[in-house]
Parts: sequence; structure tokens; C-alpha cells
Amino acid sequence: MNYKLLKSQKKFLEIPHNYSLDVCIYQGGFGSGKTFAGSLLGVLLCLKYPKIIGLVGAQTYALVRDTTLTSYFEHLSNIGFKEGREFSFNKSEKILEFKNGSRVLFRHFDEPNKLKSLNLGFAEIEEMSDVPEETFKMLLGRMRQTVQAGWKDFTYRIFGHTNPENRRGWIYNTFVKSKKPNYRLIIAPSTENIHLPKDFCKDLKRAYDEKYYKMNVLGEFEEGDNALVVRDFTEENIRKLNYNEGLDLHITCDFNVDPMCWLIAHKDDSKVYFIDELALENATTSSACDEFIRRYPCHKGRIVINGDASGDNRSCQSEYTNYVIMRNRLCAYGYRNVKFDIRTFNPPIRNRIAAFNAMVKNSEGERRLFVDPQCEKLLYNIENLKYLEGCSRLDLPSYYQIKNLPGTKFLGHPFDAASYLVEYYFPIVSVF
Repeated sequence: MNYKLLKSQKKFLEIPHNYSLDVCIYQGGFGSGKTFAGSLLGVLLCLKYPKIIGLVGAQTYALVRDTTLTSYFEHLSNIGFKEGREFSFNKSEKILEFKNGSRVLFRHFDEPNKLKSLNLGFAEIEEMSDVPEETFKMLLGRMRQTVQAGWKDFTYRIFGHTNPENRRGWIYNTFVKSKKPNYRLIIAPSTENIHLPKDFCKDLKRAYDEKYYKMNVLGEFEEGDNALVVRDFTEENIRKLNYNEGLDLHITCDFNVDPMCWLIAHKDDSKVYFIDELALENATTSSACDEFIRRYPCHKGRIVINGDASGDNRSCQSEYTNYVIMRNRLCAYGYRNVKFDIRTFNPPIRNRIAAFNAMVKNSEGERRLFVDPQCEKLLYNIENLKYLEGCSRLDLPSYYQIKNLPGTKFLGHPFDAASYLVEYYFPIVSVF
């Protein structure tokens, strides 16, 4: 392989100690070469130690399949290896096997108990910040494959790659706060990668909010322990907004019977204005349309519908999808110019959060998202939606919390509706 490795990638591959186990995490920004380095190390271990058994996993198999597995195949192609000659891949078993007997198992971690019987020589973790600490600890106990004859200077290795956590959780505690001598953290900023397009990082700085830029371009940990999902939202983002019957009027939807949450907005090429909201309990899509018609009976511009991609799926309660119901209802009333701008599938929640924060305030101090005070449920979400302690998942109310505190049912849904629109028109650009 004729690779010109980055400084951080070299540090990641090499072991600077004599312990029998090396635990290393490659934390970097977009385009910093994380997955490239991880899959390269996996390939090298398989070639150096015949019959080694490795595990490559992430919280979902789709992430493993679409990123890490693809990167393994790219490395093998660059070496000159051919499938069926130097290696084979069993799609049903999801096992990559080399001619020398080395094997790599590609798995998801959604059911970690199924991994307890494995005896491994190495494990690679994709998007480590999404993986619970308990899964990581379980993998530590799997580093027990019998050392084979000829394995000179062998070291068990667990390595992962990730963007920084949204909160200082178990990765920060394990690799910074209470670091062991054989635990290594390598921080690789996107700016280090000389192979990226010119002005790539400068463009990202203009697109991202300041904290997102520091985390996902510079690779730094979040400063402090800010649990709020929406950052830097101030009174400057709240203003009395005017409805204009001649402009495009956007309806962005999150579909639930209780509650049904839609946001009403105007937008231009650079800004979004949330002028109104529909937050209805025990509602149907048809009744929500009726409420919209009651509020905006004389709209002359286009109606543009955004929102949850799953709204285009049929349910057992209706022969029509939610969006078909909306179109039929609005057209029956008399709206003739109804357009749909909806993704074929929903982007990851982290993408929507990043896009929303970048519009609230980017790294250059520009505010491009504004909310009318009458959008009370959206403002409630902005002020109260948080991450779970020590991870990147949202802290959403349980069934029992909603039962005892009915107002909490509105936590999550209005933000989902708003962020679908924002991410659709102003997505975060990233490189993987």
C-alpha cells in the first residue's frame, strides 16, 4: 500500500508501551481519517497474526456496513487482494476471512449479550460515543484468544474511532479523567488532513455553530458539561414575526396522535422564521389540517410541506399515508399549489441537532433562526430538551413521567418537527 499517513494515524497504529492490552480511541473531526485508520489497523493485524479473530462493531449494523466494512474492502483492493483468492466474505454470517485463517466478525452492539461467548484478539468500535460503557467493558473481557505460535510481540487491542461526545461522559472519564497507562486518546483535527479539499475547514467554520465546530472539526471535547441540546439560543432569536399570505408557507410535521406537533414557517435563502405552531392532543392528521385551514383560510402563496419521512408510510388505521391525507384535505379546501419537500428517510438526530444549532448561531456569530413567542411548545423544547447523562442520546420522558406530568408529552416532538425543516434546507456538510 502506498499510503501517506497523517501524524495522528501513525500514533494510532503504533503502540508506545509494553502492556499486554492496548486500548486506543481515535477522536477526530469530519474528514480526519478515523474510519480509514481503524480499518487499516484491522487489516494489518489480520495479515501479521494468522488465525487472529477480530470483531468490528457499532451500535447498529447499518453503520458497520456502510462505513467500516466498505473501508476494509477499499484497503484490500489497494493491496491488490481479490475476493475468492486472498480473502472471502460471507454475507449471511457477516464474516471476512483471509487465506491465512484470520477472521473478522462484523456485528452490531444492540444485543451485547450475544457477544459474550467470543474469544477475540482485537475489537474495533465504530462511533464509540454511541456505544454504552457496559458494552465496552464487556468487550474488554473478550480479549482472550489463545496466542498462536509465531505471533511475535503480540498485544491484544481494542480500538475505536468517534466524533467527540455531546457531553463529557464515559469516554472522557475513561481516557482523560481516570486514564490508565495502556489507554490512549488521540485527538485528530480535520485541519491536520492535507488531503481534504482547499478551504474545506474554513467552509465548515462558516456553516457550524462555534461549539459544533470545536467538537466536529477540531475534535475537542465539549467545554464544561452543557446538557442542553440547543445551544446559544437567546432573546435575539425570539421576535414577533409577521405572516405574509403571498409567501411560501411551510408546514413541517411530526406525526403522533397525542400530541400532533406541526410548525408553521416562512423561510428565505438563508433564514428560517417559525411563526406559529400546532400542538394538538388526541388529534388526527385530518383534524390538524382543519385547524391549519381555520388559521390560514386565505393564503395565496404555495403551501410547502416538510417533516417526518415516515409520514409517507401507510398505517393499519388508514389506507392513505399522512401526507396523502394532508394533500387531499388541503386541496379539497381550495389550496391549489401544494408542494412536498420531504426526505426519503430521516437523517440521524445528531445531523438535525447540528443543523438547528448552526442556524441558531454559527461560529461567526450569525443568527439565522427566529421563533415567534406564540410558538410556546417549541420554545419549551429549546429551553428544556437535554442529553442523557454521559451519552449522546436525548433525555425524553417515559410513559410514567408523561402520566404523572402530562405537560412533558410535548418534549421532543415540536423540536423534531422544526428540525426536519431546518436540516432539509440547511444541512450540515460533512465528510466520512
